[in-house]
Amino acid sequence: MPRPRKRRRVCFSPEYREFGPLGQGPWTRERTIHMPLEELETIRLIDLEGLTQEECAARMGVARSTVQRMYQEARRKIAESLVLGKRLVVHGDAPEFEGKEDSRCPDQFAGADSGPPEWPPGWGRRRRGRGVEPWEGDE
Repeated sequence: MPRPRKRRRVCFSPEYREFGPLGQGPWTRERTIHMPLEELETIRLIDLEGLTQEECAARMGVARSTVQRMYQEARRKIAESLVLGKRLVVHGDAPEFEGKEDSRCPDQFAGADSGPPEWPPGWGRRRRGRGVEPWEGDE
């Protein structure tokens, strides 16, 4: 039995979900590329927001290697759509769409509230004292 898939945090819902060349005839399955919303989220965070893959992984709640794989696949699909003139369809609802109350999506509601977002404990903190156990050196 495979391991259950980890939920990915997505902080936006796109206004448009279909992209493609104008003036084409009826679309067929061979001329359509499907992109999950999680892949579009990696493009948004890395290319539009300018985050690193590590920051993107922390924001989405997944491993960096997962972000790297999703980002690479999303870029391949976008290139295929542009170069070969295929329709690109973003599908799926946000697996874990965070609302206004969730402070882990600070850019989603920018300007809605004054002041910086409140990050929950443990988010954005770096490990300190690597290699030293907490009880060592407390003498």
